[in-house]
Amino acid sequence: MHTTLTFSDHLRLIDDGAAAFRATIAAAPSLDMAVPTHPGRTLVDLVHHVGLSRRKSAAVVAAGPADGPPEKSAWDDGTGAPREREALLAWWTESVAHLTDVLRAAGPDRGCWTWWDDSPSPQTSGAWARRQVPEIAVHTYDAQLTLGAPQPLSEEVALDGFDDCQFTLCATNVAWPHEPATVDYHATEGRSWRLRLSPDGAQVARRAPAAGEDRAAVDASARGTASDLVLFFYGRVPLESLTFAGDRRVFDRLAAWDPSV
Repeated sequence: MHTTLTFSDHLRLIDDGAAAFRATIAAAPSLDMAVPTHPGRTLVDLVHHVGLSRRKSAAVVAAGPADGPPEKSAWDDGTGAPREREALLAWWTESVAHLTDVLRAAGPDRGCWTWWDDSPSPQTSGAWARRQVPEIAVHTYDAQLTLGAPQPLSEEVALDGFDDCQFTLCATNVAWPHEPATVDYHATEGRSWRLRLSPDGAQVARRAPAAGEDRAAVDASARGTASDLVLFFYGRVPLESLTFAGDRRVFDRLAAWDPSV
């Protein structure tokens, strides 16, 4: 059964994720360590990137309904973030606190600009809150991997996060440029999603597969923990980390597809 997390849940998970990210950065032997999943970027660079992204999200929500994102000056004054560890950690904490303050003030239903207007996800502050959770979690994984101790995403974060990835980042009314295909994703925690790719775009449906179902109905499938599904979707782990079947080209084409082009 699909369980929908609430706006309050997402705010709680933002705080939890931010604390885990901070703890990882605080424990790093050096902030100049190279981040394997971001070639050319150090831990300091990673904190800058993730922190500025949170500030940008806050600025978008604060601006309310709009035809586009606010000017960069609304979330980046050009001074950058500090590089000294304690000052950097304080800047990160302030960045997330500002984001959650803005989200709480807006509530879950405030309309605002989003870049996913061609997906079924709503253009609301609540949808922005939901987006923050897997993004912070995946970047925490990046930081942990840099320290040599990556941890899986929690089940709560990963199940909701993969659902959001499918409906917000993958589903679109932009035409699929290849032959039609159907893909199933199965989380070992008991949740499944079906993605249909066609000239009508990418349509996602939650589903509960029946025992002995006809797997010939799909062109490709992947099974793994919800954490591994999220990390695969974000390109942090290879397809081989999952149990997959069918036409691998479908996954390769999905990874290369940019509906905005």
